[in-house]
Amino acid sequence: MPSRRAVPGAQSVARAAMLLRLVTSARDDGTTVADLARRAELTRPTVHRLLTALRHEGLVDQDERTGRWMPGPELYLMGTVAASRYDITAIARDIVRSLAVRTEESAFLSVRRGDETVCLLREEGSFPIRSFVLSEGVRFPLGVASAGLAILAFLPPHDVDAYFERHPELSAGWGASHGEARLRGRLRDTKERGYAVNPGLIVEGSWGLGAAVFTREGHPQWALSLTGVEFRFGPERLPELGRTLLAHAHQLTTRIAATNR
Repeated sequence: MPSRRAVPGAQSVARAAMLLRLVTSARDDGTTVADLARRAELTRPTVHRLLTALRHEGLVDQDERTGRWMPGPELYLMGTVAASRYDITAIARDIVRSLAVRTEESAFLSVRRGDETVCLLREEGSFPIRSFVLSEGVRFPLGVASAGLAILAFLPPHDVDAYFERHPELSAGWGASHGEARLRGRLRDTKERGYAVNPGLIVEGSWGLGAAVFTREGHPQWALSLTGVEFRFGPERLPELGRTLLAHAHQLTTRIAATNR
């Protein structure tokens, strides 16, 4: 197979795809050309040129009042078609809601997309103090948030090795706690425990638990997770939260397998 760089126009397509991911991750507030240029490591003229082309195709839109960029109507139409193949939110929504009700914490469904996880669903818990690290459309590298840590832990060892080879920058971007040696330690703990624990490594005081959800073939493709403030995830309550999380993840895995028969 020829490399992506050998394909004519591949660089422009890759840059446009990157901008689409960044725009969609900004959610309803939209984002600016300056922020996109910084995050994509592109010049502002390049970003503006690509956004203009994407807007012409209806893939992004610009708020006339604020000038901020956001997803366009064509993305919605494409998404409705793709959802029939890739989206499990319809069969997962009541399970995510049940997880939030049972634990009183905010509950989430995330999906693996390449080397990232993307949040698909969020259900607020009833506990009045909440963590707002995660919401629909937010992306994290695998191994950073609890959902991605749970998925990465249950990938085949050669896939885990390849992931670390592709991403030596994790500690630079997310702190020393995300260096390979320390992250591999958390992966081992996750496999032994069955669920991942993020002890406030993204935002201080905001803890998370994650459990992988598997395809019919046994691949970790999704994850359920919980987030909340630190004192709600103490040692006396953590095992109970973990058991509840694993039970809901198993329920969703079983439902996915039955749906795909």
